[in-house]
Amino acid sequence: MFPEGAGPAPDPAGARFERRIRSFQPRRSRITAGQEAALRRLWPAWGFDVDGQRVLDLDALFDGRPVVLEIGFGMGEATAEMAAEDPDTGVLAVDVHTPGQGNLLALAERGGLTNVRVANGDAIILLREMLPPAALAGLRVYFPDPWPKKRHHKRRLIQPDFVTLAASRLTPGALLHCATDWEPYAEQMLDVLTAHPGFENTQVDGGFAPRPGFRPRTRFEAQGIDKGHVVRDLLFRRTTSEVDEGERPSAVT
Repeated sequence: MFPEGAGPAPDPAGARFERRIRSFQPRRSRITAGQEAALRRLWPAWGFDVDGQRVLDLDALFDGRPVVLEIGFGMGEATAEMAAEDPDTGVLAVDVHTPGQGNLLALAERGGLTNVRVANGDAIILLREMLPPAALAGLRVYFPDPWPKKRHHKRRLIQPDFVTLAASRLTPGALLHCATDWEPYAEQMLDVLTAHPGFENTQVDGGFAPRPGFRPRTRFEAQGIDKGHVVRDLLFRRTTSEVDEGERPSAVT
């Protein structure tokens, strides 16, 4: 447990919002001394809890840069690499994994990356309560939990209600980029995104995209490939269609 303001809180939103089926399992596993030191040192400046109590001023947070939201960043290696390659874009990275949060902050400090901010908590609350409409220049969802058992499919993040919420926070022309190594989930993602009026597939054949050069290959991805998994990328662009956010989503990450 970190002192207030000195690190990520265990449950930043508490019971202030409705209970929903979640697509993530909070993980506060053992952290290294270096990760803990990075959190204590850098969290007050570069991190914040997703408490749903304020609307973020992204211009102030990222010095006027366009901002891409990354949901679920693991240990942060790919996030840091992409941020280093594109310093003119702000990367708002949200996760609930404490060691990963500390590792990403350490990587950002080591690389002199001033365009990375780390959010701790529920991405749905972040999107719905803390970001204004059309605030984001992009959204990345790389290797979310596939919840492979049929009875758990309702926990998957990429569902119509989530995509509607995401569309409402993206500017026209913004890219929604998903990647997964679980083929049934990839097919579901493709179906959901293709059916949504707020997005259009960047692939003329309406299928999956080749892995773009700007997305690094992660250790997790390499492990999946070693097991014979096929990695699928989906690149969909936000259209100018009006999107009604509708009912609050039932899945979170």
